[in-house]
Amino acid sequence: MSKRGDGDVSSWSRVRSMLAGSAGNLVEWYDWYVYSAFSLYFAPKFFPSSDPTAELLGAAAVFAVGFLMRPLGAWLMGIYADRHGRKAALTLSVLLMCAGSLVIAITPGHARIGVASPAILVLARLLQGLSVGGEYGASATYLSEVAHASRRGFWSSLQYVTLIAGQLLALSVLIVLQAVLPRADLEAWGWRIPFALGGVLSVAVFWLRRGLIETSAFAAVKARGEGRSSAWRLLREHPRETAIVVGLTAGGTLAFYAYTTYMQKFLVNTSGFTKETATRITASALLLFMFLQPAVGALSDRIGRKPIMIGFGVLGTLFTYPILTAIARTRDPWVAFVLVLAALVIVSGYTAINAVVKAELFPAEIRTLGVALPYAVANTVFGGTAEYVALWFKAHGLESGFYVYVTALIGVSLVVYARMRDTRRHSRIHEE
Repeated sequence: MSKRGDGDVSSWSRVRSMLAGSAGNLVEWYDWYVYSAFSLYFAPKFFPSSDPTAELLGAAAVFAVGFLMRPLGAWLMGIYADRHGRKAALTLSVLLMCAGSLVIAITPGHARIGVASPAILVLARLLQGLSVGGEYGASATYLSEVAHASRRGFWSSLQYVTLIAGQLLALSVLIVLQAVLPRADLEAWGWRIPFALGGVLSVAVFWLRRGLIETSAFAAVKARGEGRSSAWRLLREHPRETAIVVGLTAGGTLAFYAYTTYMQKFLVNTSGFTKETATRITASALLLFMFLQPAVGALSDRIGRKPIMIGFGVLGTLFTYPILTAIARTRDPWVAFVLVLAALVIVSGYTAINAVVKAELFPAEIRTLGVALPYAVANTVFGGTAEYVALWFKAHGLESGFYVYVTALIGVSLVVYARMRDTRRHSRIHEE
């Protein structure tokens, strides 16, 4: 795009590219989250046990293992995006996700092939982890660079709009299958349908992403010959920014996974709702949560990123324990819905703007890696293990310990938010 920089790209071309990139992000995250949405049904096939919590622990462990590949994916794909372009990285990541989904769709259960079944499941999730590890940094960087400076918070919020939409789509497919298939069929073979669907959608996104425009920020890097991104360079030249990304991510990603992917199990396993009711509560709250993201992103364009992140840190520290305690005790689905939604409103202070904040911390020649790698490390350690830690506390009769854990991590991130500069006013993208 050296002859089609941001100043030469029409507003429509800019918007079209952001929407096309976001559509791909939606499918990527659908493929990632469909595992969590359907684990209540396929866990017995891969991890048969007389104890439902033990089955879920097995599935949650594989979910966490998938996160182990995210730092590797962030490292490899981050360097690839910084050296070869954001478009090239986005196209490659969706192909990896497609392969992982199709493998899960056709893998036989434990009853047919024994321990090979969960082993193949692990390999597929590792492949998907590699993909989504690269997807986050590439899409966050792409949206932040293509967006106009005055609307960067608004447009970059599309990353979490589509991330949530992917999760919502996974839950919607589950709701439809719950309505049209008997439970026995859904548990026997119906859970394979969403993984096959994800593989097909990923192929469509591959062709869509081939038509993306490249960003002028990357074109300028190529023209200057500065595209030698590496992890060593990141740590040597930008240690403070790298540490900030880890710190601001820790509490936010843990809270996000606690109230989204784990909440469905929490409502069933702790609150006592049926699987169908828990799915509807989660999906309804996520729908409103999704629409809230652009509003919070737009607000950050007016008042800055820092006040919004501090708002999340303060409210999350004060209300996480009371909200989770109330959800555990309620038997009213409407009350549960309001409580989950309240928690997600608080978490929006992190989700809506975290992508643009990270992108604004780094120069273009190392931006994708700077966004992706420290985020992936924090996301693996705190987000990827959220379900497993929560279930471990429950299995040991100490479920409220998880509430304390989430509160403490949000408190740690609050310290980071309070000490960092507001990236809206000190943006590396704007300086370029």
